[in-house]
This record gives sequence, structure tokens and C-alpha cells, in this order.
Amino acid sequence: MKEPEAHIVPHKTFLLVWLALLALTAITVTVAELHLGRFSMLTALAIASLKAGLVLWFFMHLKYESRLFKWLLLAPIVTLAVIIGLTFFDIWYR
Repeated sequence: MKEPEAHIVPHKTFLLVWLALLALTAITVTVAELHLGRFSMLTALAIASLKAGLVLWFFMHLKYESRLFKWLLLAPIVTLAVIIGLTFFDIWYR
């Protein structure tokens, strides 16, 4: 049986991603104080999705997985996004 390859990621990469996550958190807090009306929640969800993507890609090493695994992970994410989107659509137009 073939042994899995070790992925050595420089500490600098993790530090930069962590700093990006901190910056995105600060942006989330700033946007929450702007009172954008209907778009406040949408903006917060977009930033949260970006942060989740960074965590998945770098910290959970999705970057090194096979293409099939990446596509299989995309299906539940799209399904969840559609469900959340339809929920917001229903609430906005009641």
C-alpha cells in the first residue's frame, strides 16, 4: 500500500491566511455597523463563506485533495446555499 505524501506548508502561508481571517472578521464587524438594510445579512454571509473557504482550502488541506473530492464537497455547499437563498427570498417578499 502506498504511503500518503506529506504536505509541508510553510508557516508563512498559515500566518498570512490567519491574518486574512482576522481582517475579514474586522470587515464583518464594520459592515454590521453600517446598517445596509436587506444586504447586511447577505454581506455577512458572503464574508463568512469566504472565511470558510480559506479554512477549508488551507487549514484543512483541501488544496491537496483530488479533483473528484473537491467536486463532491461542492454539492452539499451548493445545496445549502440554495436552501438559505430560498429562505431569504421567502422572508424578503412576504
